[in-house]
Amino acid sequence: YTSYVTGMALASALGRRDIQVAYMCLVPAISAYANAGVSIKIVAGTHKYGYALVVNPEIVTRVEDLAKEGVRTGCVREGGAVDLLLNRTIDKYRLDRQRVLSKVRRMNPPKLLIAIKTGQLDAAFLPEQWASMAEDLGFRMLLAAQDVWPDMQGSVLVVVEKLIEQSPELVRKLVAVNEKATRWINAHPDEAAATLARLLSVTGKTDMPADLAALTAKLDISPATIMRSMKRLDYSTAISPGDIQEVIDYAAELGYIKSSFPAGEIVDTRFMQ
Repeated sequence: YTSYVTGMALASALGRRDIQVAYMCLVPAISAYANAGVSIKIVAGTHKYGYALVVNPEIVTRVEDLAKEGVRTGCVREGGAVDLLLNRTIDKYRLDRQRVLSKVRRMNPPKLLIAIKTGQLDAAFLPEQWASMAEDLGFRMLLAAQDVWPDMQGSVLVVVEKLIEQSPELVRKLVAVNEKATRWINAHPDEAAATLARLLSVTGKTDMPADLAALTAKLDISPATIMRSMKRLDYSTAISPGDIQEVIDYAAELGYIKSSFPAGEIVDTRFMQ
Protein backbone atom coordinates (compact mmCIF):
# COMPACT_ATOMS: atom_id res chain seq x y z
CA TYR A 1 0.00 0.00 0.00
CA THR A 2 1.16 3.49 -0.82
CA SER A 3 -0.22 7.00 -0.46
CA TYR A 4 -2.06 8.64 -3.34
CA VAL A 5 1.24 9.92 -4.76
CA THR A 6 1.37 8.17 -8.12
CA GLY A 7 4.16 6.01 -9.39
CA MET A 8 4.95 8.52 -12.12
CA ALA A 9 5.20 11.33 -9.56
CA LEU A 10 7.63 9.22 -7.56
CA ALA A 11 9.59 8.47 -10.72
CA SER A 12 9.81 12.19 -11.50
CA ALA A 13 10.98 12.94 -7.96
CA LEU A 14 13.67 10.27 -8.29
CA GLY A 15 14.75 11.74 -11.61
CA ARG A 16 15.05 15.23 -10.07
CA ARG A 17 16.89 13.69 -7.11
CA ASP A 18 14.32 15.14 -4.75
CA ILE A 19 14.23 11.68 -3.19
CA GLN A 20 16.69 8.79 -3.22
CA VAL A 21 14.45 5.91 -2.10
CA ALA A 22 10.88 4.96 -3.01
CA TYR A 23 8.28 2.26 -2.63
CA MET A 24 6.49 2.13 -5.96
CA CYS A 25 4.73 -0.20 -8.37
CA LEU A 26 7.09 -2.08 -10.64
CA VAL A 27 5.75 -0.75 -13.94
CA PRO A 28 6.37 2.97 -13.25
CA ALA A 29 9.86 2.05 -12.05
CA ILE A 30 10.52 0.27 -15.34
CA SER A 31 9.10 3.21 -17.31
CA ALA A 32 11.25 5.71 -15.42
CA TYR A 33 14.37 3.71 -16.21
CA ALA A 34 13.56 2.90 -19.82
CA ASN A 35 11.86 6.10 -20.98
CA ALA A 36 13.31 8.83 -18.78
CA GLY A 37 16.76 7.41 -18.14
CA VAL A 38 16.39 7.60 -14.36
CA SER A 39 19.30 5.66 -12.83
CA ILE A 40 17.53 3.46 -10.29
CA LYS A 41 17.90 -0.07 -9.00
CA ILE A 42 15.26 -2.41 -7.62
CA VAL A 43 16.81 -3.73 -4.41
CA ALA A 44 13.87 -5.62 -2.90
CA GLY A 45 10.27 -6.56 -3.42
CA THR A 46 7.34 -5.74 -1.16
CA HIS A 47 4.47 -7.85 -2.51
CA LYS A 48 3.15 -9.79 -5.45
CA TYR A 49 -0.30 -9.22 -6.98
CA GLY A 50 -2.63 -6.53 -5.63
CA TYR A 51 -4.74 -5.72 -8.72
CA ALA A 52 -8.19 -6.97 -9.69
CA LEU A 53 -11.29 -6.72 -11.86
CA VAL A 54 -14.49 -5.93 -9.95
CA VAL A 55 -17.93 -5.95 -11.56
CA ASN A 56 -21.60 -5.25 -11.04
CA PRO A 57 -22.83 -8.87 -10.78
CA GLU A 58 -26.21 -7.94 -12.20
CA ILE A 59 -24.63 -6.80 -15.48
CA VAL A 60 -21.28 -8.56 -15.82
CA THR A 61 -21.17 -12.27 -15.02
CA ARG A 62 -18.11 -13.31 -17.04
CA VAL A 63 -15.02 -11.60 -18.40
CA GLU A 64 -16.29 -11.81 -21.98
CA ASP A 65 -19.09 -9.39 -21.03
CA LEU A 66 -16.53 -6.56 -21.04
CA ALA A 67 -16.77 -6.55 -24.84
CA LYS A 68 -20.56 -6.19 -24.84
CA GLU A 69 -22.13 -3.01 -26.12
CA GLY A 70 -23.11 -0.72 -23.27
CA VAL A 71 -20.89 -2.28 -20.59
CA ARG A 72 -19.04 0.60 -18.94
CA THR A 73 -15.51 -0.30 -17.75
CA GLY A 74 -13.14 1.85 -15.74
CA CYS A 75 -9.38 1.66 -15.29
CA VAL A 76 -6.52 3.84 -14.16
CA ARG A 77 -4.32 5.57 -16.71
CA GLU A 78 -2.42 3.73 -19.43
CA GLY A 79 0.99 2.32 -18.62
CA GLY A 80 0.42 1.37 -14.99
CA ALA A 81 0.30 -2.06 -13.39
CA VAL A 82 -3.51 -2.14 -13.38
CA ASP A 83 -3.58 -1.24 -17.06
CA LEU A 84 -1.17 -4.09 -17.78
CA LEU A 85 -3.59 -6.42 -16.00
CA LEU A 86 -6.41 -5.09 -18.20
CA ASN A 87 -4.38 -5.84 -21.32
CA ARG A 88 -3.32 -9.24 -20.01
CA THR A 89 -6.97 -10.07 -19.37
CA ILE A 90 -7.81 -9.14 -22.96
CA ASP A 91 -5.06 -11.49 -24.12
CA LYS A 92 -6.03 -14.40 -21.87
CA TYR A 93 -9.71 -14.29 -22.76
CA ARG A 94 -9.09 -13.40 -26.41
CA LEU A 95 -11.28 -10.32 -26.31
CA ASP A 96 -11.48 -7.78 -29.09
CA ARG A 97 -8.78 -5.37 -27.89
CA GLN A 98 -9.99 -2.31 -29.78
CA ARG A 99 -13.60 -2.92 -28.80
CA VAL A 100 -12.79 -3.22 -25.10
CA LEU A 101 -10.20 -0.44 -24.84
CA SER A 102 -12.31 2.04 -26.81
CA LYS A 103 -14.95 1.89 -24.07
CA VAL A 104 -12.60 2.14 -21.06
CA ARG A 105 -12.99 5.24 -18.92
CA ARG A 106 -9.70 6.37 -17.36
CA MET A 107 -9.85 7.69 -13.81
CA ASN A 108 -7.85 7.62 -10.60
CA PRO A 109 -8.86 4.98 -7.99
CA PRO A 110 -10.88 7.35 -5.75
CA LYS A 111 -12.87 8.63 -8.74
CA LEU A 112 -13.39 5.08 -10.00
CA LEU A 113 -14.84 4.12 -6.65
CA ILE A 114 -17.16 7.13 -6.64
CA ALA A 115 -18.24 6.21 -10.18
CA ILE A 116 -19.04 2.71 -8.91
CA LYS A 117 -20.94 4.11 -5.96
CA THR A 118 -23.03 6.39 -8.17
CA GLY A 119 -23.80 3.73 -10.78
CA GLN A 120 -21.65 5.14 -13.57
CA LEU A 121 -19.60 1.96 -14.10
CA ASP A 122 -20.37 -1.72 -14.59
CA ALA A 123 -16.79 -2.97 -14.16
CA ALA A 124 -13.44 -1.60 -13.05
CA PHE A 125 -9.80 -2.66 -12.94
CA LEU A 126 -8.43 -1.42 -9.63
CA PRO A 127 -5.42 -1.74 -7.34
CA GLU A 128 -5.89 -2.88 -3.78
CA GLN A 129 -7.23 -1.66 -1.32
CA TRP A 130 -9.63 0.02 -3.74
CA ALA A 131 -10.73 -3.28 -5.30
CA SER A 132 -11.78 -4.67 -1.91
CA MET A 133 -13.51 -1.38 -1.09
CA ALA A 134 -15.54 -1.79 -4.30
CA GLU A 135 -16.91 -5.04 -2.86
CA ASP A 136 -18.33 -3.04 0.04
CA LEU A 137 -20.28 -1.07 -2.55
CA GLY A 138 -21.89 -4.20 -4.00
CA PHE A 139 -19.41 -5.11 -6.72
CA ARG A 140 -17.99 -8.64 -7.01
CA MET A 141 -14.36 -9.51 -7.63
CA LEU A 142 -14.46 -11.39 -10.92
CA LEU A 143 -10.73 -12.02 -11.10
CA ALA A 144 -7.52 -11.06 -9.32
CA ALA A 145 -4.03 -10.63 -10.72
CA GLN A 146 -3.02 -14.16 -9.71
CA ASP A 147 -5.83 -15.55 -11.88
CA VAL A 148 -4.39 -13.94 -14.99
CA TRP A 149 -0.71 -13.41 -14.26
CA PRO A 150 0.95 -15.96 -11.91
CA ASP A 151 3.80 -14.42 -9.86
CA MET A 152 2.98 -10.89 -11.04
CA GLN A 153 5.32 -8.58 -9.14
CA GLY A 154 3.53 -5.71 -7.41
CA SER A 155 5.44 -2.94 -5.66
CA VAL A 156 9.20 -2.80 -5.17
CA LEU A 157 11.78 -0.89 -3.17
CA VAL A 158 13.96 1.23 -5.44
CA VAL A 159 16.98 3.44 -4.78
CA VAL A 160 18.93 5.78 -7.00
CA GLU A 161 22.12 4.17 -8.26
CA LYS A 162 24.26 6.93 -6.81
CA LEU A 163 23.09 6.02 -3.31
CA ILE A 164 24.39 2.49 -3.83
CA GLU A 165 27.73 3.88 -4.98
CA GLN A 166 28.06 6.35 -2.10
CA SER A 167 26.37 4.53 0.81
CA PRO A 168 26.04 0.78 0.16
CA GLU A 169 25.74 0.06 3.87
CA LEU A 170 22.76 2.42 4.12
CA VAL A 171 21.06 0.57 1.27
CA ARG A 172 21.76 -2.71 3.06
CA LYS A 173 20.04 -1.32 6.18
CA LEU A 174 17.04 -0.15 4.14
CA VAL A 175 16.65 -3.61 2.66
CA ALA A 176 16.95 -5.17 6.12
CA VAL A 177 14.27 -2.86 7.54
CA ASN A 178 12.00 -3.70 4.61
CA GLU A 179 12.50 -7.40 5.32
CA LYS A 180 11.75 -6.93 9.02
CA ALA A 181 8.58 -4.95 8.29
CA THR A 182 7.37 -7.55 5.81
CA ARG A 183 7.90 -10.36 8.29
CA TRP A 184 5.98 -8.39 10.92
CA ILE A 185 3.02 -7.89 8.57
CA ASN A 186 2.88 -11.62 7.86
CA ALA A 187 3.14 -12.47 11.55
CA HIS A 188 0.60 -9.86 12.77
CA PRO A 189 -2.04 -9.48 10.04
CA ASP A 190 -4.84 -8.27 12.36
CA GLU A 191 -2.72 -5.51 13.86
CA ALA A 192 -1.33 -4.61 10.44
CA ALA A 193 -4.85 -4.32 9.00
CA ALA A 194 -6.02 -2.08 11.85
CA THR A 195 -2.96 0.14 11.48
CA LEU A 196 -3.33 0.40 7.71
CA ALA A 197 -7.03 1.22 7.95
CA ARG A 198 -6.28 4.05 10.35
CA LEU A 199 -3.35 5.43 8.35
CA LEU A 200 -5.09 5.18 4.98
CA SER A 201 -8.15 6.98 6.33
CA VAL A 202 -6.01 9.86 7.61
CA THR A 203 -3.79 9.97 4.49
CA GLY A 204 -6.79 10.14 2.21
CA LYS A 205 -7.99 13.28 3.97
CA THR A 206 -4.67 15.08 4.20
CA ASP A 207 -2.35 14.13 1.34
CA MET A 208 -4.68 14.10 -1.66
CA PRO A 209 -5.69 17.06 -3.80
CA ALA A 210 -8.72 18.78 -2.28
CA ASP A 211 -11.26 17.43 -4.75
CA LEU A 212 -10.12 13.83 -4.34
CA ALA A 213 -9.83 14.18 -0.58
CA ALA A 214 -13.48 15.24 -0.47
CA LEU A 215 -14.46 12.20 -2.53
CA THR A 216 -12.39 9.77 -0.49
CA ALA A 217 -13.79 11.12 2.76
CA LYS A 218 -17.13 9.65 1.68
CA LEU A 219 -15.63 6.15 1.47
CA ASP A 220 -15.08 4.00 4.53
CA ILE A 221 -11.81 2.11 4.96
CA SER A 222 -12.45 -0.47 7.67
CA PRO A 223 -9.97 -2.95 9.19
CA ALA A 224 -12.19 -5.77 7.88
CA THR A 225 -11.89 -4.42 4.32
CA ILE A 226 -8.14 -4.02 4.66
CA MET A 227 -7.80 -7.55 6.03
CA ARG A 228 -9.71 -8.94 3.05
CA SER A 229 -7.50 -6.89 0.76
CA MET A 230 -4.27 -8.01 2.43
CA LYS A 231 -5.18 -11.67 1.99
CA ARG A 232 -5.14 -11.09 -1.77
CA LEU A 233 -1.51 -10.02 -1.75
CA ASP A 234 1.59 -12.10 -1.20
CA TYR A 235 3.82 -10.02 1.08
CA SER A 236 7.36 -11.00 0.19
CA THR A 237 10.64 -9.13 -0.30
CA ALA A 238 11.89 -11.74 -2.77
CA ILE A 239 12.37 -10.54 -6.32
CA SER A 240 12.80 -12.71 -9.38
CA PRO A 241 14.63 -11.21 -12.37
CA GLY A 242 12.62 -13.63 -14.52
CA ASP A 243 9.30 -12.27 -13.26
CA ILE A 244 10.50 -8.71 -13.76
CA GLN A 245 11.73 -9.56 -17.25
CA GLU A 246 8.23 -10.73 -18.13
CA VAL A 247 6.81 -7.33 -17.12
CA ILE A 248 9.53 -5.49 -19.05
CA ASP A 249 8.85 -7.51 -22.19
CA TYR A 250 5.09 -7.02 -21.94
CA ALA A 251 5.41 -3.27 -21.36
CA ALA A 252 7.57 -3.11 -24.50
CA GLU A 253 5.05 -5.20 -26.44
CA LEU A 254 2.29 -2.74 -25.52
CA GLY A 255 4.48 0.22 -26.47
CA TYR A 256 4.70 1.66 -22.96
CA ILE A 257 8.50 1.62 -23.03
CA LYS A 258 10.72 2.28 -26.03
CA SER A 259 12.17 -1.21 -26.11
CA SER A 260 12.78 -4.21 -23.90
CA PHE A 261 16.01 -4.54 -21.92
CA PRO A 262 17.60 -7.17 -19.65
CA ALA A 263 16.12 -7.18 -16.14
CA GLY A 264 19.68 -7.35 -14.79
CA GLU A 265 20.08 -3.68 -15.73
CA ILE A 266 17.55 -2.58 -13.14
CA VAL A 267 17.64 -5.34 -10.50
CA ASP A 268 20.31 -5.47 -7.80
CA THR A 269 19.87 -8.35 -5.34
CA ARG A 270 23.22 -8.10 -3.56
CA PHE A 271 21.66 -6.47 -0.48
CA MET A 272 19.06 -9.19 0.06
CA GLN A 273 19.61 -11.52 3.01
